[in-house]
Amino acid sequence: MKVLLTNGSPHKNGCTYTALCEVSEVLKKNGIETDLFWIGNKPLSGCIACKTCVKQNKCVFEDKVNEFLEIAGEYDGFIFGTPVHWGAASGGITSFLDRAFYADLCGGGKRFYLKPAAAVISARRAGTTATWDQMNKYFALMQMPIMTSRYWTIVHGTTPEEVKKDLEGMQTMRILGENMTFFLKCKEMALKMGVQLPKQEKPTMFTNFIRG
Repeated sequence: MKVLLTNGSPHKNGCTYTALCEVSEVLKKNGIETDLFWIGNKPLSGCIACKTCVKQNKCVFEDKVNEFLEIAGEYDGFIFGTPVHWGAASGGITSFLDRAFYADLCGGGKRFYLKPAAAVISARRAGTTATWDQMNKYFALMQMPIMTSRYWTIVHGTTPEEVKKDLEGMQTMRILGENMTFFLKCKEMALKMGVQLPKQEKPTMFTNFIRG
């Protein structure tokens, strides 16, 4: 089993990375393979609603989003980390998830279906729970079971060294790793025992609030 941890910070080895590494160590200790994926610090366009992804099951822009989509199907679980910028997730991870999940959804892909996901939030001080809510909405819409911990999965600090001193935050990351491990092993056992994934209904029609 493998989990992909995505770093949505413009700083490759900063506070968000430090928190993700704490989760990764627990997963590896429990026999789960992990890889880290950094979205980089180059500009990432938001979705332009061109619907090209409907035809090709990937985004029209050839950047980190498609690089991620190419490998995402290989993984059994996902953790997405972001710093708090202006009381919300970073612009980079927001554009990244908008396009990655929309491309998979519109393209009929099954890269993320019923695969567990979690959000890891890093901040100096405020905005963490609002960002946690924002991130989890992506997973809920993609039918991804949301993994939690004994507290909201957040850390505080302005440097990696400060994050490591957030003892409760670090413990929360470790418990997240343990909970993710448990879910993955339960799912693996269920599938081996013949429990099938739910049958998917095809969307019949999209209803709007405004009627002609």
